[in-house]
Amino acid sequence: MTTVVAVAGSLRDHSYTRLALRRVLDAAAEAGADTDLLDLRTFDLPPLDPDVEEQGDSAAFARCVREADAVVLGTPMYHGSYAGVLKNALDYCGFDEFEDTTVGLLGVAGGAFPITALEHLRSVCRALDAWALPLQVAVPNSGNSFADAGFADEDLAARVRRLGGRSTVPSHYPGRVSRPA
Repeated sequence: MTTVVAVAGSLRDHSYTRLALRRVLDAAAEAGADTDLLDLRTFDLPPLDPDVEEQGDSAAFARCVREADAVVLGTPMYHGSYAGVLKNALDYCGFDEFEDTTVGLLGVAGGAFPITALEHLRSVCRALDAWALPLQVAVPNSGNSFADAGFADEDLAARVRRLGGRSTVPSHYPGRVSRPA
């Protein structure tokens, strides 16, 4: 069975990013995947010190990502890019976690479309030899995009579901490395 994990790059208690990722994972589960939300609030990930081999929960976090068949990265947009807590979490990972892994991208913004945040995450995926899905989801005007723990806009809800479904399709690219059982 395919395992899909979503990394929530927001520390807010009432995070629209986390809410959207839960809908992505719901769709992945409906498509038959095992799913897990990696909530960065629950991991002790101090700022990366490259001179220290393991810090806090860094090994546990990297293992969760490495063992997944697909990863969905979700972030709020801060100052035109993705969240610093997500950057720090990704810094604990490398090729062992991401090479040839399918990655879905989701960005949430309080204002206009979070396209630059998604472009920056796509660059990170390329640097790690991951396979970022062509479909990405941008949630603009987040304060108006959600209603009652769901989406106010059915077109946006459908796009989020589509991202969840596409995340369950394993990469069939040349050089795909099988994940450990």
